[in-house]
Amino acid sequence: MQKKNRALIAIGLAVLAVAATSCGKSNASATKGSEPVTIKYIHWDSAQIPAYQQVANDFMVKNPDIKIEISQMGWDDYWTSLQTDMAAGTAPDVFTDHLSKYMDFASKGQLLDLEPFVKKDGLDTSIYMNKLDTLWTTQDGKRYGLPKDWDTIAIVYNKTALDKAGITHEEANNLTWNAKDGGTFEKFIAKLSIDKNGNNGLSPKFDPKNVAQYGLAISHMDDRGQGQFSPFAVANGWMYTDGLFNANYHYDDPKFIETIDWLVKMAKKGYLASFEATQNGANSVFLAGQCATTLDGSWMIGTYTANEAFPIGFARLPTGPDGRKSMINGLGDSIWVGSKHPEESWRWLKYLASEEAQKTVGTFGVVFPAIKSGVDNALATYGSKNIDVSAFTDEATAEDGTFLYPIVPNGVKITEIMARAFDKIFLFQEEPNTALTEANKKVLELFK
Repeated sequence: MQKKNRALIAIGLAVLAVAATSCGKSNASATKGSEPVTIKYIHWDSAQIPAYQQVANDFMVKNPDIKIEISQMGWDDYWTSLQTDMAAGTAPDVFTDHLSKYMDFASKGQLLDLEPFVKKDGLDTSIYMNKLDTLWTTQDGKRYGLPKDWDTIAIVYNKTALDKAGITHEEANNLTWNAKDGGTFEKFIAKLSIDKNGNNGLSPKFDPKNVAQYGLAISHMDDRGQGQFSPFAVANGWMYTDGLFNANYHYDDPKFIETIDWLVKMAKKGYLASFEATQNGANSVFLAGQCATTLDGSWMIGTYTANEAFPIGFARLPTGPDGRKSMINGLGDSIWVGSKHPEESWRWLKYLASEEAQKTVGTFGVVFPAIKSGVDNALATYGSKNIDVSAFTDEATAEDGTFLYPIVPNGVKITEIMARAFDKIFLFQEEPNTALTEANKKVLELFK
């Protein structure tokens, strides 16, 4: 995992005593002959665990007084468990954090301020691409994470399905879209939609109620819509709020509503996989061969290419009225304020954010690290496997081609509100205009 213009977050937090003293000598530091201090670290992506286990092994060789214990938990359970464990005083010392989540933790005083550590060690934060480090820094100078990677979104396609439809990679890589007639992208997914009688979506005989292969599948939507509505809505001239750290949401904007209207039409036409079909994720529908394309992030490259049922390709997102737009997200690592070992936790986090560690992660070809040399290693690994990932990197390097989701508190509540609205919309229980207007009011009420 989610621009070019980055502002600093403006929030006011009470400084806990542990944060103020954390740069001093740790009382828990291992001494000669004592047992190593155990630092618990957690991540939600199982595909990345081998890479980070290697990083941990390298770290422990250099730091024999520290033992790193890595655990993994699925995305949904991950965030619930963190909140529960923080309340119980049993949370991991260091954890992988998300730009859409960390403000909730910070606003509750649950994260350790890393800026004193950064200054003490003279850490150069300019080494991170696209100023990713600034996204973890508040206006009052507090820092709650250091970057580990970045991601963009692209079209993932079944090469066999495109070949059967007579569609080339070049065509898939240069599609256009608009909310009025769907542009060449709508024709693209229509041609790839096949009913049980073998008719595609461009045929007047196509039966949208008996679809054997959908042209497109997208997962159930939340407030971010990272791999769902965001590429279309932002390319249509819409933006979530008035700025990166601003909470004036615009889910009731006509440009957003007409984008969701178009997606609903695609579902009714039989080109977009139904709400019910994607309850276990769009990627499961795609990998089962029930749809020809999906939208997903660069962190999923390995999952798709490991599939043996059919060959995979990656194409750039379609270009809309306002250009080609991909959300760019940058994960980071944070330290729980309740850690009994802040010094050791910092040493581990600092290593995770180092060029050495990120170059190692790059060699595994699972994500694009936040430091260029790590990206170079990732590209070399993908290249050695003949995997073309240029769709993701082209979007990341395009001028004004990426955007960030707003970094604000109340992320969990916003997600709940918008998920309920999208449930009603894609179950055809409520019109987008009605559901989104009401949902936006509820979101804005969170910030009054």
